[in-house]
Amino acid sequence: MFAKKKVIKPFEKKVYLSSPTMHGDELKYMKEAFETNWMSTIGENINEVESIAAAEAGVKYAVALCNCTSALHLCCKVAGEKLYGKPAIGHGALEGKRVFCSDMTFDATVNPVVYEGGIPVFIDTDYASWNMDPIALEKAFELYPDVKLVVFAELYGFPGRVDLIKKICEEHGALLIEDAAEAMGATLNGKKCGSFGDFGAISYNGNKIITGSSGGCLLTDDIEVANAIRKWSTQARENAPWYQHKELGYNYRMSNVIAGVIRGQYPFLEQHITQKKAIYERYKEGLKGLPIQMNPIIDNTKPNYWLSALVVEKEYMCKQVRGDLKVSYVPEKGKTCPTEILDAISSINAEGRPIWKPMHMQPIYKESEFVGREGFVKHNGITDATKKMVDIGADIFNRGCCLPSDNKMTIEEQDRIIEAIRGCFE
Repeated sequence: MFAKKKVIKPFEKKVYLSSPTMHGDELKYMKEAFETNWMSTIGENINEVESIAAAEAGVKYAVALCNCTSALHLCCKVAGEKLYGKPAIGHGALEGKRVFCSDMTFDATVNPVVYEGGIPVFIDTDYASWNMDPIALEKAFELYPDVKLVVFAELYGFPGRVDLIKKICEEHGALLIEDAAEAMGATLNGKKCGSFGDFGAISYNGNKIITGSSGGCLLTDDIEVANAIRKWSTQARENAPWYQHKELGYNYRMSNVIAGVIRGQYPFLEQHITQKKAIYERYKEGLKGLPIQMNPIIDNTKPNYWLSALVVEKEYMCKQVRGDLKVSYVPEKGKTCPTEILDAISSINAEGRPIWKPMHMQPIYKESEFVGREGFVKHNGITDATKKMVDIGADIFNRGCCLPSDNKMTIEEQDRIIEAIRGCFE
């Protein structure tokens, strides 16, 4: 029998994974929209957000949209039209074309490829950064040299080698879409995430480093692209006295009220990053000596530390079985697993969650192709058994979880969470 684990008193007020932090000016700009009657998808707040977002990301233009998913969708549309020309009505700009995509990410990175008729090919993850593996991408281009578009996502605000990814794309004549939804304010070699791609996207979702409750921006250095995105996002209306339409459009523009929240948040971006960094470093110090690894930080990067996460070392994993909807584990002295850690965190009224489940493991994409650095390909559910491969994304998902990373969490609260995690290894 195992010794009874120490009971830790639950928090009276829930400690969240990452909740919005308001400062006051947000309400001022929202009120300004109300008082001036600019409650629609035009107004001074939107203009300011676009100007600030472009300057912050180090690009020439930002287009404010209703969310990051719409930004990614229009990235895919404009990339497809640049590569393959305008499609017929009813067809996507990437119709029938393979697109290389990050595998370990939220499905909002990938779904826009499918909206435009593209066929995702998932590229495995790199242990060194938890992002797309450049070596695996090179292998994918060897297998599919005709591919001309790559969609790369930065995970949890910790940059990967997007510089190498961009170089590989250029060598193969491919365009790069950079999903920087989780990485606003993070840098690689002093350059901001979101500015490496031919097109980029950032998010102001309710749990992001700064928020508008929703909203996103498409980032570009091309004025023609920015103008096309603005047109498409307002139902592709032509410049005529009446409602005239020659191409398919969308209702994707940002509200001037939401833009007021975002406008009020931007001055606090660096403060939020500093707070998130302190949380990461307290976890790293408090969990020292345990057989775990925190989010990796590669050379010449400054993360925004949006979510702190850990993986349990393989030899210290107890048995854990995950199905599509349910999970179970067998407790074992001196060992643990993400499920037990998340249960322990939940038991004291705090919120964690599993690492992103890789796209090639998702039921919706289970028949998609998947490429690792050894050249392994999974297609239509059939595994090429002649090529042995370590499925890195699946391994990180199996052994990893995200920890409460709310920037309003107190040191005392975090200490109790750390105590709960340490207890899982007893």
